[in-house]
Amino acid sequence: MTVIPDNMIAIEITEPGGPDVLRPVKLSVPRPGPNEVLVKVAAAGVNRPDALQRAGGYPPPPGAPATPGLEVAGTIVEVGQDTREWQVGDQLCALLAGGGYAEYAVVPAPQALPLPNGYNMVQAAALPETFFTVWTNVFERGALKPGESILIHGGSSGIGTTAIQLASVLGSTVYATAGSAEKCKACENLGAAQAINYRKEDFGEVIEQVTEGAGVDVVLDMVGGDYFQKNIACAAMEGRIVNIAFLNGPVAEVNFMPLLLKRLTLTGSTLRPRTVEQKASIAMALKERVWPLLNDGRIAPVIDSTFPLAAANDAHKRLESGAHIGKIVLTVK
Repeated sequence: MTVIPDNMIAIEITEPGGPDVLRPVKLSVPRPGPNEVLVKVAAAGVNRPDALQRAGGYPPPPGAPATPGLEVAGTIVEVGQDTREWQVGDQLCALLAGGGYAEYAVVPAPQALPLPNGYNMVQAAALPETFFTVWTNVFERGALKPGESILIHGGSSGIGTTAIQLASVLGSTVYATAGSAEKCKACENLGAAQAINYRKEDFGEVIEQVTEGAGVDVVLDMVGGDYFQKNIACAAMEGRIVNIAFLNGPVAEVNFMPLLLKRLTLTGSTLRPRTVEQKASIAMALKERVWPLLNDGRIAPVIDSTFPLAAANDAHKRLESGAHIGKIVLTVK
């Protein structure tokens, strides 16, 4: 019988600020409610929304833990009532609304997925946030289809490395932007037809050239700012532009006339505030369409580095340095 302790180590945001406001603290172990499971966390993914929350710009939704962390992998140690698909001892990875930077986390059962074949906990913890985000934004909102083309900004990020692989394997032509020759090479190794070093080239001019003026069918953008106008210029007739973040800011002066002339769709979304039912729908799509690709080794998460839970501040420094390629993961003993 698994003994569940009363207390656990978790990472607290002591005050809004830089990475050093993240500190280990002792908290009570949470308990699962109906259709929830308690997971002994082995690894937790580190993501941009965690850093935004730490800085005071992205508060957790009502009812979510104040502890950061949107994805975990681990082993179930307790099952809440009305939970039918999971049992104590099962291993899983899962999307959370918060609470992942901890030794134990409560997971809504419908948001959990099994570990792909042969995966360790670090690999599994790198899956949920990026794969949920890419699937819903690229393939649902962006409606990317085989034979179409996509421009992925931030191609060497966790989101970018996931989107490049999925779009490429599912039959689309992929272009990506990244900030160094090393990062561009990594994007091309993952399946991008061409990666554009935005520090040395104008991505709009490159897309104009390589598509012979046709543009791309979908743009996935996490940059915003002056990219708004450039994305519109890069989009093909009936193109779809999907914004998921605004690293360069959410405000820009934009000429929207091409939006009308090209019949474009400009959309965007956030994942964290969605309901369990909405996230469950994405999880089902991933299990049906994406997990077979992971099981067969046709795609895989790119792991940049790992840090122990107590060094979450160092993990955030790595994230915000912009030097990483792929995912950063916290390991929990």
